[in-house]
Amino acid sequence: QVQLVESGGGWVQAGGSLRLSCAANGRTFSGYDMGWFRQAPGKEREFVGALQWSGGTTYYGDSVKGRFTIARGNPKDPVHLKMNSLKLEDTAVYYCAAKWGALDQPMGVMTSYAYWGQGTQVTVSS
Repeated sequence: QVQLVESGGGWVQAGGSLRLSCAANGRTFSGYDMGWFRQAPGKEREFVGALQWSGGTTYYGDSVKGRFTIARGNPKDPVHLKMNSLKLEDTAVYYCAAKWGALDQPMGVMTSYAYWGQGTQVTVSS
């Protein structure tokens, strides 16, 4: 069982940056595709981006392209989401998710992911 824990959320002014991390109960992410989703109050959960384990291809939602970057890190910080040029509309709870990479499922769809973290709040203010 993969248990995911997000960290790095907080408060930031518009135009600023934050870096979110996702860790998995002391394990590596070998073989898992990693996704980030977010949910703002009163809205549906939205695809932010994903990192494909095999080959390292990244995918991004239209609203964050060019501003957010997903990358692999070190064993203590295996996957992180770097968010630049933050906007008010980026305010949301951000969730890390994992799916087994061998399954050919779409990267941007919530139901593709079997494992989820509890989420971390990101608040962008003017």
